Amino acid sequence: MAQSKAKIISLEEGGFAIFLVLLAFACIIVAGKTFDQVMAFHAGIGALFAAVGVFVIFKNYFNDGGEPIPAEINGKPNYNFGPVKFGSVAAMFWGIAGFLVGLIIALQLAFPALNFDLPWTNFGRLRPLHTSAVIFAFGGNVLLASSMYVVQRTCRVRMPGRILPWFVILGYNAFIVIAGTGYLLGATQSKEYAEPEWYADLWLTIVWVFYLLLFLGTLWKRKEPHIYVANWFYLAFIVTIAMLHITNNLAVPVSIYSTKSYIVWSGVQDAMVQWWYGHNAVGFFLTAGFLAIMYYFIPKQADRPVYSYRLSIVHFWALIFLYIWAGPH
Repeated sequence: MAQSKAKIISLEEGGFAIFLVLLAFACIIVAGKTFDQVMAFHAGIGALFAAVGVFVIFKNYFNDGGEPIPAEINGKPNYNFGPVKFGSVAAMFWGIAGFLVGLIIALQLAFPALNFDLPWTNFGRLRPLHTSAVIFAFGGNVLLASSMYVVQRTCRVRMPGRILPWFVILGYNAFIVIAGTGYLLGATQSKEYAEPEWYADLWLTIVWVFYLLLFLGTLWKRKEPHIYVANWFYLAFIVTIAMLHITNNLAVPVSIYSTKSYIVWSGVQDAMVQWWYGHNAVGFFLTAGFLAIMYYFIPKQADRPVYSYRLSIVHFWALIFLYIWAGPH
C-alpha cells in the first residue's frame, strides 16, 4: 500500500504567513494603545488585511495539497496571470473612483455650495484623494499588472513564487486603501503626490522591495537570452521610484501610536527634495513605466517589431541620464 506524501509548507508560504501574523499582532497592539482615532482605524484595517492574508495562504496550501506549481505545461510556460487580472480589474475600479472624485471637486469649485460641512467631503481632502487615485491607484495598478504580464511573456518564464506576486499586488492595493482613507480623515504630511503619513510610506517601501525582487527574479530565470527593451524601462521605473520615495519621505514619527510625523528635511531643502521627487515621479512613474507599456503593446498590436533596437537603447539612456537632473528645475 503506497503511503501518502506528507504535506510540507514551503519556505515562502511559511515566511509570509509568519510575517503577516506578526504584522496582525503589531496592528492589534497599536490599535489598542493609541489615542489617535485615525491610527486606530488604520491599525484595525492592517490587522484585518494581515489576518485575511494568513487565512488565504493556508486555504490555498490545503486546497492544492502543497504540490509545487509546474513551471511548464506541455512544453509551454505556465504563466501566472492571476495577479495580472486582479491588477487590471483594480485599475478599472480605481480609475472610475478617481475620475468621479475629480468630477465632484470640479463641481465644488464651480458651485461652492457643494462644499458641505462634513470635513471628509470638503475640497481640501478630496483633491489629494483625486490625484492619488488617478496617478497611484489607477496608474500604479496598470504599471504593476502590465509589468507582470510583459516580463513573463518577454522572458518566456513564470514569475517566481506562489505568494510573492500576490503579496505585491494586494499589498500595493492595501497601501492605496490606507492612503485614501487617510486623506479623508485628515492624516496627511502635506507633500504634493506624497501625502500619506509615515506608516503608509513604510508599508509601501516593504511592498516595493518585494516588487523589485519579483521583477529581478523573473529576469534572472528567463529562458530568452535577450532582455527586451520594455523591461529596461520597467526596471528603471521600479528602482528610481524606490529612491525617490525613500529620500522624499524620510520622517521621524512622533510616536508609533500616532499618525503625526516630522520630515527630516526643512525649509528650502524640503522644497527642493519634494520637487526633485515630484517632477521625477512624473518622469519615471508616469513616463518610463508607460513607455515600457508602449514598447511592448504597440509593436504587438501593429504586428511589427520595434523599428530600431539601437534607437530604443539611445532613447532609454537619454531619458535616464537627462531626466533625473532636469527634474529639480
